[in-house]
Amino acid sequence: MSDLLHIEASPHKSRSHTIEVARSFLGAYRAAHPGHVIDEIDLWAAALPPFDADTIDAKFAVVRRQEFSAAQAARWEALRAVSRRFNAADRYVFSVPMWNFGIPYPLKHYIDVVTLVGENWTWSKAAGYGTIFSHRKALLVCASATEHTASGADASDFQKPYLRRWLRFIGVTDVHEIVVAPTLDEPAAVAARKALATAEAARLAPLF
Repeated sequence: MSDLLHIEASPHKSRSHTIEVARSFLGAYRAAHPGHVIDEIDLWAAALPPFDADTIDAKFAVVRRQEFSAAQAARWEALRAVSRRFNAADRYVFSVPMWNFGIPYPLKHYIDVVTLVGENWTWSKAAGYGTIFSHRKALLVCASATEHTASGADASDFQKPYLRRWLRFIGVTDVHEIVVAPTLDEPAAVAARKALATAEAARLAPLF
């Protein structure tokens, strides 16, 4: 079991604002919690199972308590292996740039793979949806080229609200956010925002 899982959703690595701030957080976290185990997943290098018709059929066979075919059983076990690595952590750090108002597609793929009935959520006809997780924390380190403050019909931020809603669905309700935005600005202004984000990361890490 890992104490903390860092999930990288940016392909830019050394040029990523979110990874830079997340790395600062992890450094401060290690210093404050030297005995904790930190796991990391680079979604651009991870070999995730396909989320296709066979995968969907396997997931619904579980929900409906139907018999598995051999192919569905193999697909389900591949999903569970990825999901259980995710579920093994009790703290999460996501470094996520905004793409086209939402999240990068490898992160959506990862969310679809790890979000499994019986592993991190439940469903029954009588009770509907339920959660399995409790007392878990998440940190969203997000960046966007411009600021997104409008809500309602004018909302254009489908990055942070989506991640908050998904985390709440699986029972993670203690969610913190560090945002670097806008990044489409003068270099000095962006550097100042990253400095503030890094300072907030250092402050939060010992408490996380």
